[in-house]
Amino acid sequence: MKTKIFCDIADINLIKIFNKKKIVKGFTTNPSLMRKAGAKDYQLYSKKILNICNNKPISFEVFADDQLNIEKQALKIAKWGKNVYVKIPVVNSKGIFMGKIIKKLNSQNIKINITAVYTAKQVKKILKNINKKTKVIISIFVGRAGDAGKYPISEIKQSISLAKKFKNVEILWASVREPYNFIEAKKLGCHIITIPPAIIEKIENFGKTLNQLSVETVKGFLIDSKKSNFKI
Repeated sequence: MKTKIFCDIADINLIKIFNKKKIVKGFTTNPSLMRKAGAKDYQLYSKKILNICNNKPISFEVFADDQLNIEKQALKIAKWGKNVYVKIPVVNSKGIFMGKIIKKLNSQNIKINITAVYTAKQVKKILKNINKKTKVIISIFVGRAGDAGKYPISEIKQSISLAKKFKNVEILWASVREPYNFIEAKKLGCHIITIPPAIIEKIENFGKTLNQLSVETVKGFLIDSKKSNFKI
């Protein structure tokens, strides 16, 4: 199984560029990325993105915090395009598990991307609330867990194992920190990894030997020392 690369971005100019890359199989966004990209009208901006990315899967996240309004937003987002996944947080800001709304949307054949997941225990709870037909992505925040001093690999390993019974479920490695995470995700058999543009560009340059890197590194030091006219 190949690990698909999704591009984690909301900047329209970058989406135009990365949508043309064969290595990029889809896109993920979130409210923070949308704000960073300068979006003022969430729906209008999302539809501008969909004018560019109209045949690759793309996730747009709800930003309501209660189940009633999460459902309302999700139903609207789902109608934006056939390639749209509705991003639903596994819990709300009060820590309440969103199992009821996950189950309801899934039963209505709405493709969902369950986000902000950190543990295999959460994945197990999610799997109890979905069918085995409608497409579901479960996004596990590996990088952020590592930032907090936790060891996330065991969690994503268990999650991949749990999801094997569901042909409609894909486990996504989120919050990438370095290009090597792509290699790690492939080794684990992760279905998807979502990566920011700068790291995708580094992955495209994979293939240099370690000896080549040694020479390039030394050359870089030498160039900088000459530019600075360093003397001892």
